[in-house]
Amino acid sequence: MVLIVESNPALASLWKRHLERMGCQVRVAEDEDRALGLLREVEFSVIILDLVLEKGSALSVSDFANYRQPEARVIIVTNTSFFSDGSIFRHCANACAFVTSATAPDDLAAMVEHYSAMRA
Repeated sequence: MVLIVESNPALASLWKRHLERMGCQVRVAEDEDRALGLLREVEFSVIILDLVLEKGSALSVSDFANYRQPEARVIIVTNTSFFSDGSIFRHCANACAFVTSATAPDDLAAMVEHYSAMRA
C-alpha cells in the first residue's frame, strides 16, 4: 500500500494512476491531518510526501510515520531548492529518496516498486 501526501490534486492523481497501473494500492491525503488519520488506520510500505504542503507540515507527517510505521519508506518530493544539500536525511529518519516534483511518474513508480520490494 502506498500513501501519497500531496496538496496538488492533479499531481496526486497523476502519480496515483501510474502506481495503480503498476498494481499498487494507493491512498491520497491532501494535508497533514488526512495523512495522520490514514497512518493511524492503514499500513503503508511507501509514502510519497511533498515537502511543501498547503495545510500542515510534511516533517510532522514524516515524524509520525517514523513513530507509527517505522518500516515505511518515505520518498520526499519538492518543487523548491530547500534541503537540496541533502540535509533532509538528517531531519527525516525514514526518508529514502529526495526528488523534484517534476520527476517523471514512471521513474517515481519505479522507485516505489524498488522500496516496496525491500520490505518484502
